[in-house]
Amino acid sequence: MVKILGFAGSLRKGSYNKALLRAAAELLPDGAALEIFDLAGITPFNQDLETDPPGRVKEFKAKIRAADAILIATPEYNYSVPGVLKNAIDWASRPYGDSAWPGKPLALMSASTGMLGGSRAQYHLRQTLLFLDVVAVSKPEVFVTFAGQKFDDKGNLTDEATRGVVAALLKALVNLASGPAH
Repeated sequence: MVKILGFAGSLRKGSYNKALLRAAAELLPDGAALEIFDLAGITPFNQDLETDPPGRVKEFKAKIRAADAILIATPEYNYSVPGVLKNAIDWASRPYGDSAWPGKPLALMSASTGMLGGSRAQYHLRQTLLFLDVVAVSKPEVFVTFAGQKFDDKGNLTDEATRGVVAALLKALVNLASGPAH
């Protein structure tokens, strides 16, 4: 069983990216399980506390370490990643020499009400993840454009083409996590 930890770079209750993670849970290939972690409650990064971080940060870092793979769904704020997501990533990489990220198979997806689907956020996030030594799935890329038209009023992903590409991303992530190096 490939254990995937998923989290969204949004705190908003009605977030399309949280809904995208819930859709991913429905689309997992056989032999995979997804646990969704909410970043709410992770305090702003403070290097003075990095050797003894707050409990919610310790929990997040432990869940990353216990997972076989990571799935991130992120909105795009001002052409980049939301601060809450970058903050959580920073906590899990510190202190120096005690990062939870190296070698972790990881996949990205994003949903946005705009026509680019969060692509700029993903590209910025990939720069950060490169430094963290994760092993990222490169294809398929999942950019859910005009998200308001692809989710119903209950947050269910109803667009079949989008469901297909999310399923393909999950299959690629599970294959990566199950590969010879893992």
